[in-house]
Amino acid sequence: MKVRAVAGGGQAVEVEPERVTGWFARFAERHGGVADREVDPELVRVTATDGATATVAVPFAPLVPPDDPRLAVDVLALHLLRPRRIGLLLVRRGGHSVGIAYDGRIEVSRTDRRLVQGRSAAGGWSQRRFARRRAGQARDALRAAAQDAVEVLAPRVAELAAVVLGGEARALAGLHADPRLADVFALAASRVLDVGDPRRAVLDEAARRARCVEIIVREKHRSGSADSQDPGQD
Repeated sequence: MKVRAVAGGGQAVEVEPERVTGWFARFAERHGGVADREVDPELVRVTATDGATATVAVPFAPLVPPDDPRLAVDVLALHLLRPRRIGLLLVRRGGHSVGIAYDGRIEVSRTDRRLVQGRSAAGGWSQRRFARRRAGQARDALRAAAQDAVEVLAPRVAELAAVVLGGEARALAGLHADPRLADVFALAASRVLDVGDPRRAVLDEAARRARCVEIIVREKHRSGSADSQDPGQD
């Protein structure tokens, strides 16, 4: 279970579709039951009796809300379990991995690694020459990533439910600026995966994580302020 802190207090918990119903049941048990449920095409929020909340920004929206809000979690789980074809674009300095996954399994992929040297401690003319060489290597690596994304993802955009990004913000911004990838980035999910050096094994893990949902958990204290709780207990 991957967990990260979120702005404003609380934590985001990454939960597999198969575990969503059980996760919300344990959340309710831990917090004294359910006081309220909100559901619309973009959001599901469960408020516990003690004021704690568990909120989902619905991936692959829209969600068709049920007539009875008590069925919100069940409907969300069914929505998440539906098989989908998802594009994956992972890029870090000097490396990238691009692929298409169906129901969490890679169908086609390309992975490449290019040398981009680290920063030099030298000064003067030597440092400037090194910096130019390093910048050139970074541009070559980014061009290779863009070309693979153009060839793997762009021709199949119409088949994709979403594109999930991962890696370094600066590298992804460089790809976003490529007009050939406009349709690809138009499908990009808001969540960007924190991934290591892109390799095929990392791409396989990203394909599984792309099916998951992030649940934002906040606990309301007696003072009325919201704070994080231990999501591992839910």
